[in-house]
Parts: sequence; structure tokens; C-alpha cells
Amino acid sequence: MQCSQCDRPAIIDQPYRGEHLCDRHFDRSVVDRARREFHRQMPRFPGGTLAVALSGGKDSSAALLLTEAYFRRRPNVRIVAITVDEGIRGYRSGTLKAAQELTHRLSVEHRVVRAETELGTTTDRSARELPGTVPCSFCGVWRRTLLNRAARDLGADALVLGFNLDDLAQTILMNLVRGDLARLPRMAPHRIRQRGLVPRIVPLARVPEREVYLFARERGLPFDHGECPYADRASRNLFRETVFRLEEALPGTRQSLLRTQEQLVDRLLADHGAGAPVRCRACGEPSSEELCRSCSYRSLVKSFPETA
Repeated sequence: MQCSQCDRPAIIDQPYRGEHLCDRHFDRSVVDRARREFHRQMPRFPGGTLAVALSGGKDSSAALLLTEAYFRRRPNVRIVAITVDEGIRGYRSGTLKAAQELTHRLSVEHRVVRAETELGTTTDRSARELPGTVPCSFCGVWRRTLLNRAARDLGADALVLGFNLDDLAQTILMNLVRGDLARLPRMAPHRIRQRGLVPRIVPLARVPEREVYLFARERGLPFDHGECPYADRASRNLFRETVFRLEEALPGTRQSLLRTQEQLVDRLLADHGAGAPVRCRACGEPSSEELCRSCSYRSLVKSFPETA
């Protein structure tokens, strides 16, 4: 196929836009979408510290590259990449290596936060001690807690996440199916700063997953292709497949879900405000309940004898 904007051969089709793009116009389209999101989510940013959650996968690697490129000429902006090592044998080591390679290439400061040190446990150990619990549930909660804590300790003004359009569409659908509207305003990107919680920024919000992958490949970014060994047990898989099928049958479904969430959040914030979180009575971190989910899971782990 020929590019819709020039006479070069296309490398990707975009059914939701009815276009085919060559390598140059595709790269430009990703950069432009990320730039618009930075403008929209961080209007009139005066400067400061930006933390970037860097797992070493394609999405976070692309997010770091785009963040560094966008703020490269701003000497008053400090960028620090944060990698959380949850303690998953045979998986995290590969992504950590890719993250280290990319931060070295971009000359970006890199910090590694280890769950073993900060929480006294790992995902592998907790998965053994809680055989009836899906590891993604506590692993995701702990990762978010450690990212927020590390970003806050850096004095970061925002935390950049690598969530792509598919990720957001799946999360929106999950919350709608569960009738959990209260979670919609708490999704990234955050519109209102809440005490103790570093605001999340999502520059890839309008870029589908396969386009992030192609962008990372075309740019030659180092990223790990491995899949977490616990991923096949996550409930998100059902919503991932559902969104994929809907998008195939009805191109533009993901964008429609994102617009739905944005409109609902407008109304929820107007009617109820942000619903500022309370402080967890155990750790003092922001929480929607008296005991945060991170501490709830940690208490379950501590109730089991440690296994070898």
C-alpha cells in the first residue's frame, strides 16, 4: 500500500483513521500525538522534575524517549527514570537490562527500586505464600505504591507512565463493567493534584499498542519482549480480548471508550470533586480506605510462614 500522505510505501494501516502511513509519516504521527498530550495534560509547565516509570518494555521505553525529546531543550526540566524490581525471576532481569541500556543511551538518570528492600517481600515469594490470589493483583498495587513513593521522594512534579490507548480502553471497560465509576477520575492522566499523590501523565494515551511497538522497533529502542510469567492469570486478559474484537469489528472503539471516560470524569469532578484520598493508617500513603490495598496485601503475606 502507498502512504496516504506521500508516494512512499506504507508500513502500517490505521483503520480508525482510514489511512496508511510510511515510516516517516508514521513516526511523525506518534511524536505529534505525544506532543499534543503533553500540551493537554501539562499546560504551562514551568519546569521541575519529571519521573518516568521505566519497566524496560516497549511502552515505557517509548514514553521515556518521547519525554526526553520533548523536554530536551528545557534546561530547567530534570528527567529521572524509575524502574521497580518486583522480584520476578527470569523476567525482570531482562527488562532491567533493557532499561539500563536505554537510560545510558539517552543520558537519563536511572533509579531502581526493589520490592525486597522497600516492602520486605517479592512477587515470587508472595505468589507462593498466597496460592489462591492472582499475583497481578498485589504486584500491580505494590508497583504503583513504590513508583509514587520514589517519584515523591525525588520531588517530582509528575510521573510519566507508558500506558497506551489499548491499556486505557481496557481499564475503562473494566471499571464500567464493574460499575466502579469512582475509579474513573483516579485513572491517569490525573487532572487534579492530590496530597501525597504525584500526578500521572500519559503521553501515549492516543497511540494504539501495535503502533507503540512499531515505533519502538523503527527507532531501534532497546526493550524486552518477554511476558511476565504471571500474566496469563490476570482478569485483564478477558478485557484485552474484548477490546481487540470490538476494535476489529468497529474501528475507533478504543477512542470512543476514552472519550466516554473523559466525559464521565468531567461530570463526576463537577458534581463530587476529586474525592481526596485519606491517609493509610499503617503506612501513611494516600488511600481511598483506612488501610490501603498495599498494606492489606502485605498483612496477608506476613500471616503466612515464609517458604524456601
